[in-house]
Amino acid sequence: MFQQYERVLKHYELNASETGPKNKPSLSLVSIGGNSNEKCYFNFEALRPNVFRTTFTTTQHPLPPHPSAKRPEPAFGSTNPEVSVDEGERFQAIQFGDVRAVVSWSNSPVVSLFLNGQQKPLHRDLDFRSYALDGTGVAHYLVHKVDTLHVGLGEKAAPMDLSGRSFTITASDTFGYDAYRTDPLYKHIPLLINVTPKGCVGIFSTSHSRATWAVGSEIDGMWGHFKVYRQAHGGLEEYLIVGKTVAEVVRSYAELVGFPLLVPRYMMGYVGGGMKYSMEDTPRACDSILNFIRNAESHGMPCSAFQMSSGYTVAETEPKTRNVFTWNRHRFPDPRAFTRECHKHGVRLLANVKPYVLENHPAYPELSRIGAFFKDPNTMATAVARLWSAGGGESGEGSHIDLTSKAGYDWWYKGVKDLKDVGIDAMWNDNNEFNTPSDDWQCALETVSVPPGETRKHIGFWGRALNTELVGKSSHDATVEAEPEVRPFVLTRSATAGTMRYCASSWSGDNVTSWEGMKGANALALNAGFSLLQCYGHDIGGFEGPQPTPEHLVRWIQLGIHSPRFAINCYKTNPDDNLIGEVIEPWQYPSVEHIIRDAIKRRYELVPYTYSLMLKSHREAIPSQRWTGWGYESDPTVWTKKLLKGDTQYWFGGALLVAGVYEPGVSSARVYLPARGSDDPGFLNLSAPYQFLPAGAWHDISSTWYSSIPVLARVGSAVPTGKPRPTTCVAAEDPEFPAMEKDDYRGVEIFPPPLAQFPHWPSSWNGNGNGNGHATTSPSSANGGGGGGGGSRSARADDTKWFRNAWLEDDGISPAETADACEVGIAYGVSGDAIRVRVGLKKEGKFEPLWLRNGVTVVLPVGEERAVELELKDGGDAGGSGGGSSGGSSGGSLKDLGRDERGRRIWKVGVDVVSVV
Repeated sequence: MFQQYERVLKHYELNASETGPKNKPSLSLVSIGGNSNEKCYFNFEALRPNVFRTTFTTTQHPLPPHPSAKRPEPAFGSTNPEVSVDEGERFQAIQFGDVRAVVSWSNSPVVSLFLNGQQKPLHRDLDFRSYALDGTGVAHYLVHKVDTLHVGLGEKAAPMDLSGRSFTITASDTFGYDAYRTDPLYKHIPLLINVTPKGCVGIFSTSHSRATWAVGSEIDGMWGHFKVYRQAHGGLEEYLIVGKTVAEVVRSYAELVGFPLLVPRYMMGYVGGGMKYSMEDTPRACDSILNFIRNAESHGMPCSAFQMSSGYTVAETEPKTRNVFTWNRHRFPDPRAFTRECHKHGVRLLANVKPYVLENHPAYPELSRIGAFFKDPNTMATAVARLWSAGGGESGEGSHIDLTSKAGYDWWYKGVKDLKDVGIDAMWNDNNEFNTPSDDWQCALETVSVPPGETRKHIGFWGRALNTELVGKSSHDATVEAEPEVRPFVLTRSATAGTMRYCASSWSGDNVTSWEGMKGANALALNAGFSLLQCYGHDIGGFEGPQPTPEHLVRWIQLGIHSPRFAINCYKTNPDDNLIGEVIEPWQYPSVEHIIRDAIKRRYELVPYTYSLMLKSHREAIPSQRWTGWGYESDPTVWTKKLLKGDTQYWFGGALLVAGVYEPGVSSARVYLPARGSDDPGFLNLSAPYQFLPAGAWHDISSTWYSSIPVLARVGSAVPTGKPRPTTCVAAEDPEFPAMEKDDYRGVEIFPPPLAQFPHWPSSWNGNGNGNGHATTSPSSANGGGGGGGGSRSARADDTKWFRNAWLEDDGISPAETADACEVGIAYGVSGDAIRVRVGLKKEGKFEPLWLRNGVTVVLPVGEERAVELELKDGGDAGGSGGGSSGGSSGGSLKDLGRDERGRRIWKVGVDVVSVV
């Protein structure tokens, strides 16, 4: 990538052999001059009213042979394109409603995109240099819009705004990285989104080849401000996605590459781990892990899953290296008995698997013989590299598995099935960056489709990242075959866009214990979310580095419980201990054990909320962890540099704004609360002093480390809650998990505007709760409405403001395609003397929550003393329309339960059910 052989062809004409009718929303150009091997082919086509595909190829620079997204067939719905072509002026325009695409070719082709009739383009290629050949690869130059936001690229070092920096698009094993400086990290996702208040454009390349993005970091007096994507091998296939908001771009991107997979509900709990546990010989590793699980229970910090590190694969005799898909029978004499015992405690197991084989692995000779590894073209034998083998930083010789070979793919598939057969619940695809040393290594290409006439087999052209996708597919498909009635789960460290069609979750890799790293991780998570890595988290406390102080561990856990994935896993080596390392246990500091216990209990209370966000991600591609400006683009402050860094605060769902404290000894945090207009209802502080805070302003929030970080609830929102410990949503008893408590309680914390702050209601509000709540002057619908009963009364529209919220639930474990979901809605109306509530549930299929017969416990904020009353549905009909009313509901009931242990007023409210056929 450091050599440059750019050549820009500047004379193009319509390609008569490819050009269709003039009213067709597509264009095909071919360069003029030179011999046939030098001809460049440029194609532009509309696939959706806001999605366009561009290709730039030659005979030596073909389309990506295995693109990370398949070209969809054009579909425009009811929108008819308006196409105009001027061959003399070399110009074509395509209009889809508010979106206008213009292609000109008076020199090299230039694409411009417009939105909402704007005179200046949202996106424009760089004149005279737009598409260039560059040796074996290509380059795409675009105009860089200075002082605008750029996000995405999968996972990049903080800050969130990628503008003004250069990035390598490849993956690497970045053990102990710097969260603000290291590049590359673990992901290969060439999606770059330019976000502005006037609209957004995403650019996505489908190639797995290595590349770079210079996002305005290069400036030239001749060319001005530009950004450039350079790809090492092959031709260009890009998708351009236009949206009024970044949410529209992310959803359209998901429609192209696939929506995030549905995560099992158990992954919303505390995930334990640590290299030490599986590395121990005395006590044996199996006993060490079980002791951890029992200790977690005894300290009141139960875990739902455990990441079993690769120590279980370490050979029992010298050299004691890690041999994937083998078991150390001293440490684990009976793997099935071990997994069964873990399951009795309600703990699922994730087994660490690495897609390489060291030379001393018992299967290495046979795998080499049958062609399961890459080939070295210099020797025409198995390609050999240095690979991590034993302790921290130690290596040995071995080979990467070539997942394009049938032998390699099938061996991996069988290894995963064997792990499933002994009770392993999920796969943990680790060290899967395939960071091989040479582009020339040869692939077998037996498990992928090869384009007609293509003879190149080297990994540079096909892309190292292709194997990251294929090893994800093999793990996923083997998991499904082994346990078809259970939702598959694969955790992956490296990822491509295609990988996430098989792997439901990822994390930020081998981070370091530091206050700065904890802060920078927020920005990594936000860019991951833009890139559809939406069940994403970090190794809390740091994977590598020193032990966190008690204060630092508390702060990190307080932050971590408000993230999609909550895991504590580490490998803390030092010069005196390079093999086993230390672990972080949440009870290791007695002085703060009670604080951490309460935080982990809160994590479990939030599981219904957190899991609903995962369901929403799966259905709508909305990340759980969001930039402060997501949905608040009209607030000018969200576009300021401090908030574009994305490292101090974020939305966790639509109800909670979360900020951290990132320095020791600091007892307050400065937080900006975004507003949707001047009449925004504001926020409530969920920690002492529990005050109301107006939106559209910066606030200094008291945040002593022994209490909480700032967690602010949006007025008008609602947060569903459950028991403060692991539960199951499945009614039937599971003999493999006999100790699982039933999910038969559902609370919902609501956040009405305080009477003292709003004695006279604003004329209109744009409140928002959990992504869809809003304020009105009538109760409208709460998924089936309320019912008649004691203590209820009809709303008075003249003095009541209504807020509506909804969340999703399913059984948490069935495969996504068979999992019936239900939507629970709560509408609450607020007036000067009462809070009127109505709760309804809409069933999509047979699934019915276990808590339904018990109703919902409505929880008011600390200090809120207005009484709760049950709202009558118009006409008194609790059944609603669209199906029969379920006999299992308890709609129409209301009971004052007094106060909970936090002093909050609580009320039991019945739920009305509507079945939707």
